[in-house]
Amino acid sequence: MDDTYRRGPLLLLSGRANRPLVRAIGARLGTSVEAAKIHNFADGEIFVRIDQNARGRDVFVVQPTIPNGDNIMELLLLLDAAKRASAARVSAVIPYFGYCRQDRKDQSRVAIGAKLVANLIAAAGADRVVSIDFHQHQIQGFFDIPVDHLYAAPVITGYFLNKPLEDPVVVAPDVGSAKMARGFARRLKGTFAIIDKRRPAANVSEIVNVVGDVKDRTCLITDDMIDTGGTIVQAACALRDRGARAVYVAGTHALLSGDAVSKLSAAPIEEVVITDTIAVPPGKQFPRMKVLSVAGLLASAIASIHSNKSVSQLFEYTEREVPAKVALA
Repeated sequence: MDDTYRRGPLLLLSGRANRPLVRAIGARLGTSVEAAKIHNFADGEIFVRIDQNARGRDVFVVQPTIPNGDNIMELLLLLDAAKRASAARVSAVIPYFGYCRQDRKDQSRVAIGAKLVANLIAAAGADRVVSIDFHQHQIQGFFDIPVDHLYAAPVITGYFLNKPLEDPVVVAPDVGSAKMARGFARRLKGTFAIIDKRRPAANVSEIVNVVGDVKDRTCLITDDMIDTGGTIVQAACALRDRGARAVYVAGTHALLSGDAVSKLSAAPIEEVVITDTIAVPPGKQFPRMKVLSVAGLLASAIASIHSNKSVSQLFEYTEREVPAKVALA
């Protein structure tokens, strides 16, 4: 008997953290986003109820775990509700995985938040996790269930290939971003540079040197997340001081905390390209920001998982290669 038949039809559920993205995924899959009743009691406690029959179905719960902690709790409750409703399989689709920066014990008496959240997701009933651009690759090993770790780089590089950069050099803002930057450089047929950065305290960085030739070049700074914007702005200024012709920025997850928007708006940056793994409210958007959608990437991953097909081809995914609606079989 066909495994897809035994597993039942796909059921796409959304938390409240990024419903526009989930609706776009549903449109790509040619399926509706089924209603889940979610509301808060007067004291803030979250209530979740799935309104559709989930018995025997292949359930995908989409929810980025952005601040505050209610978004994680909402994801856990949706997973638990699906499992208790006798779903055949429950997959947690987490476009942005929160607490990803707490991935090691680098000082005394600290928690490893990424491992704790991974444990909670598995304990809540997830059979599989799908996510995009973990802060560190080893986070995949924190889960005791299968993980499909996708990359936004093909989506972003597809955009820049359609508006070619003149004499490009891809710049890693720190050592931790070097592997990502090399991947961008390969796809864009550019060279590679790296910022030598010191971080004396959390969310505080200090540029020491730029390693690589950037004079009279078009620089693209790449990172997995843009939080306060301090590192990006300092890097852009350092590159312009060293003779860069123009500076572009690309980041997967746009946290944009504090005064990040005002700092990025005032910086010598041509364009800030981000994805919609995190919903960016109108108040945090500015003229030089370009938001790319990962809906097609996630829809293709969900369709492949539902049909028991490989997702490895998505590592080289581009929007131009994917039809308007992704086949579910």
